[in-house]
Amino acid sequence: MGVHTRKKKTTLASGIELTEDRAFYDASCKRILSEKIVLAWLLKSCLAEYRDCDAYIIAEKYIEGQPFVGKVPVAPDETGAFIRGRSQAQTSLSEGSVSYDIYFDAAVPSAKEIVQLIINVEAQADFNPGYPLIKRGIYYCGRMISAQYGTVFSQAHYEKLRKVYSIWVCTNAPKKRQNSISSYQMYERCAVGDSRESAADYDLLSVIMVCLGDIKDKKCQGILRLLGVLLTSDLAAGEKKRILQNEFNIAMTHELESEVDLMGGFIDSLAERCVEKGRREGRSEGLSEGKLSGILEAIRSLMASMSWEADKAMDALRIPENERDYYLSKLAKERGSCMGKVSLRGAGS
Repeated sequence: MGVHTRKKKTTLASGIELTEDRAFYDASCKRILSEKIVLAWLLKSCLAEYRDCDAYIIAEKYIEGQPFVGKVPVAPDETGAFIRGRSQAQTSLSEGSVSYDIYFDAAVPSAKEIVQLIINVEAQADFNPGYPLIKRGIYYCGRMISAQYGTVFSQAHYEKLRKVYSIWVCTNAPKKRQNSISSYQMYERCAVGDSRESAADYDLLSVIMVCLGDIKDKKCQGILRLLGVLLTSDLAAGEKKRILQNEFNIAMTHELESEVDLMGGFIDSLAERCVEKGRREGRSEGLSEGKLSGILEAIRSLMASMSWEADKAMDALRIPENERDYYLSKLAKERGSCMGKVSLRGAGS
């Protein structure tokens, strides 16, 4: 076997490993977010319709059926053939390759008449995937609106259209967006005159960006802290459970506890594998240089596999604060040599 062939196989194996790590982490995030009590806190914190309602009541009474995780296609097949079951969630007969992360129906509390919403929740690691993420959110809302034809309403009965929400939980947002919640929706603006329409007739879609950040930040309160604690790599599973129970009165179900344990174990295992890989990469050098090179390779591996910024990778590796500038400077030189100056700590840092 030639050197080129070995290198090609090694590169391919590394690529598969990174993809599998990313897929495992993404799937775990989706399963945690799809827990009804977690979704209930998200609705209570981000949607005006649920602000005055207890989270447990939202979970038990207003979230209908079991949320679909990765099963409802964003763009159904061209025949338009899909089925709506008792949960009212559309299912394509031949699913497309891109699906909503989490998709469910919810009833509005205290409505004079029964009002139902269609809600999509996305777990998103890369805030800058090459296009404005908000545009993708608007597109998802558009798909949820158009998919109602033939399911929620038919012919010209547009009065039956339901409002849709697309909520994006961004786990790796730029510094300037961290620990923030922003919403984008339709408003009425009278250019001439002062005529007014009912908001229910035009306020039919809303995109909400929930950008997580450092859980020690004073801005990290409410749903930001809840999601930050659940999805962070910085806390042990036991500490996560304590915070959830003491601060949010969330009694850990067996499923949620298992998922939290699984994610925590995966992050620790991934960090250990990256460190060991880094040590192997650095063995040809002297002891101290080899160690530094190994840790640097571990940081690179975590950044690549998890789409993390350097700081988050160093958090997972538990690198002391007084050593971080060294690795940041090395990474900056690497980035600068091939693609110009790139921030390793997110935009606005």
